[in-house]
Amino acid sequence: MYQNKIKVIVLSLLFTGVLPALTATAPHVKANTQGSVLSQQLDSFINEEPLLTGAIVGVSIRNQQTGEVIYDHLGSTRLRPASNLKLITAASALEVLGENYTFSTKLFVNGRIEKGVLKGDVIIQGGGDPTLQQSDLQAFAQSLKEIGIKSIGGQILGDDTRYDDIRYSIDMPWSDEEAYYGAEISALTLSPDQDYDAGTVALEVKPAKKVGEKVSFTMRPENTYVQVVNEAITSAKDSKEDLTFTRDHSTNTITISGQIPQGATSESEWIAVFDASKYVVHVFDEELKKVGIQVDKGFRLGVTPSNARLIDEHKSISLRELLVPFMKLSNNGHGELLVKEMGKYKKGTGSFEAGLAVMNEKLTPYGMDFTNQVIRDGSGISHVNLVQPNELTKLLFSIQTKSWFPSYYGALPVAGAKEKLVGGTLRYRMNQEPLVGNVVAKTGTLTTVSSISGYVKTKSKGNMIFSILINNVMDEEKAKKVEDRMIAILANQ
Repeated sequence: MYQNKIKVIVLSLLFTGVLPALTATAPHVKANTQGSVLSQQLDSFINEEPLLTGAIVGVSIRNQQTGEVIYDHLGSTRLRPASNLKLITAASALEVLGENYTFSTKLFVNGRIEKGVLKGDVIIQGGGDPTLQQSDLQAFAQSLKEIGIKSIGGQILGDDTRYDDIRYSIDMPWSDEEAYYGAEISALTLSPDQDYDAGTVALEVKPAKKVGEKVSFTMRPENTYVQVVNEAITSAKDSKEDLTFTRDHSTNTITISGQIPQGATSESEWIAVFDASKYVVHVFDEELKKVGIQVDKGFRLGVTPSNARLIDEHKSISLRELLVPFMKLSNNGHGELLVKEMGKYKKGTGSFEAGLAVMNEKLTPYGMDFTNQVIRDGSGISHVNLVQPNELTKLLFSIQTKSWFPSYYGALPVAGAKEKLVGGTLRYRMNQEPLVGNVVAKTGTLTTVSSISGYVKTKSKGNMIFSILINNVMDEEKAKKVEDRMIAILANQ
């Protein structure tokens, strides 16, 4: 689905001149251009912008064709990159795994079938696939029915052992545990839709017809593993919408509270599931029952027996396609999963430590000096991550020669492009000339942090690579408007 969109995006950018010719060589770094109009404009802007008072602003600007640094403001200062770290993770994954790499989920049986009864277990083995959905589990259930199974004498076994059992990146705040962007990382996981927020459920709330009545809601995928307590009511048409969604710690009880006005459009929220591996097996158990297959002994987690027989396999979309929701929608779970998969693929261990070591080894030859960075995860959610803006622009320059660069570039958000899977996190930003369609970049946000790094087409000075990392800012949303104004200075050159 995403592959054709990527081709269209990349071809369009090639013809408009935003996507550079892929002829870059190693960066040729010169001293900053002193006294230039651009330097004067950016220096004045940074010094005079009130929002930046007390903040730390790292800016690195390079010529996209030569790699020359043409502006540097604290460009060698280590700063928190937020989701700009995903630029590093995506490049690493493409280099290590390849743009055609896929993840698979496998269905096994262990035992003989006698008169419709499986004398043994059914195993669903996770391969890290973040695109697995309820419909795929339905297909697995149908596969078992087609080979004559009417009853399972043993258990459903969920195998999530491709990765270790560390479910969260080391520095993720505990308060993010219920948030969709803080979902558990597991080799066996389930997504509610094609945004592929693995390990979550999607809730959609609609107002009732009468004021004071309870709202209605639906949950995707439908299941009984997650319990919803509905305390929200329908308010008067002119009242303010004030819905909240909370999940009790270490449980799967979600409470909807607050109010939604009569006649309002529906509101959706994605909530992380606790014990995500067991959640998948539970949903599969329910799908088996729907096709008439009973399970005698319930389900558990475990390891696939060596003599188990493969019945079916689901393959994910390619890494090239997966990068679209990862980069454009800034999907944290994908970043952490890719780190673990790189560790498993290259070192035989699906852990953060192994994956980060692989990133270090593979990207150092392409411009990233890992000895001067602090990288703790693959998503950028850690406040401990520290990256130098000059190193980000160096990376963005160096990878232009890679065969996979069009896939990388095509996965970045495009300023002002309204379609969700084109504009991504930039679809409502920089939607005026000369920025709209001419800025292709990754955004980032943490509390007190805003960042953006990518490529910009200027009026007469060619294309530039930029990285703007703003730390210790009091208002991240206002900081984004500051970033847009800085990028406008570049685009108007």
